[in-house]
Amino acid sequence: MRLMRIGDRGAERPVVAINDETYVDVSDVVTDFDGSFFASGLEALAATVAERVASGSVHRFAGERVGAPITRPHQILCVGLNYADHAAESGQEPPAEPIVFTKAPNTLVGPNDDVYIPRGSSATDWEVELGIVIGARARYLDSDDAARAAIAGYVLVNDVSERDFQFQHGGGQWIKGKSAETFNPCGPWLVTPDEISDVKDLGLWLDVNGERRQDGSTSKMLFDPIFIVRHLSRFMVLEPGDLINTGTPAGVGMGLTPPVYLRPGDRMELGIDGLGRQSQAVVAAP
Repeated sequence: MRLMRIGDRGAERPVVAINDETYVDVSDVVTDFDGSFFASGLEALAATVAERVASGSVHRFAGERVGAPITRPHQILCVGLNYADHAAESGQEPPAEPIVFTKAPNTLVGPNDDVYIPRGSSATDWEVELGIVIGARARYLDSDDAARAAIAGYVLVNDVSERDFQFQHGGGQWIKGKSAETFNPCGPWLVTPDEISDVKDLGLWLDVNGERRQDGSTSKMLFDPIFIVRHLSRFMVLEPGDLINTGTPAGVGMGLTPPVYLRPGDRMELGIDGLGRQSQAVVAAP
């Protein structure tokens, strides 16, 4: 399934996309795609969607705003330097185990919402990433199968970052550079694992103003999604609806010579195989 939330900000309703043109409205049986929904499992929803498709209860998209496919999560966790080429362009050695940091949950916005340049920013950067959404409470997972079973699905995310806030004002950690409002566009869909043939071999890309900046593959991850979920469960409890951003390949603005950063008037476009596309206008923070 491809789970979506469509409608005005703060009034999104849950739907299941059948293809790029049609969807099944499930807002009468699902309050929202939140932690409680994921904890209850996806089987009942899949049966409902199948019944409605069979009966012809399908709607056409009509230009509605697309929200993030999940509500604000309990936490957003991020894995840093998870691609060797990105570590190299950042001037750092590939890590021996995942570098983990958090991002404020209220950074979550829709895939095509504006991205704000924060006040005082001089180094706002882009990062296309694969996101993992947790589907079951996970602690001390003891096998890859258990980690796999804890995943509700995968999403496309843009881990927008402010590099000066991250490195010059971070105090040794990265959360300040990652947590400005609008800094986590997500969606358009949450795609359930059964619809992805190999999550370890997905192409991902990002353009700025029509110029290709990032072009990579999840096959180049140092730590794959299953490993990440199992690893994190050793150190914290993962809750249903939690979002994990798994790192970005080379091509970020910080890694260019000279560095190139986002400015109001720019546009980012990005995508991952099977997970859809995003397009964000870059504007000054109001």
